[in-house]
Amino acid sequence: MRPRQKSALLWGAVGALTFLVLHQGYLLADGNFLGVGPVAAVTVVVFAGTVLSAYYVEGRVGPALGRRQPPEGDTE
Repeated sequence: MRPRQKSALLWGAVGALTFLVLHQGYLLADGNFLGVGPVAAVTVVVFAGTVLSAYYVEGRVGPALGRRQPPEGDTE
């Protein structure tokens, strides 16, 4: 797995866990629980959105910050 892909997946995990923490805070503030299914579905959507966003942004911003992208097939 390339470092950029690994980084995007890790950011996706951070995004999904952040959503779950915020949801737990909502429940502690006397919010209504909608069920496991809807919460799991939104968590998956947040994960996917964060992964795609992180991958795209790192590809666009990484070279501008001077980070060298290894050529295809190069194993760093």
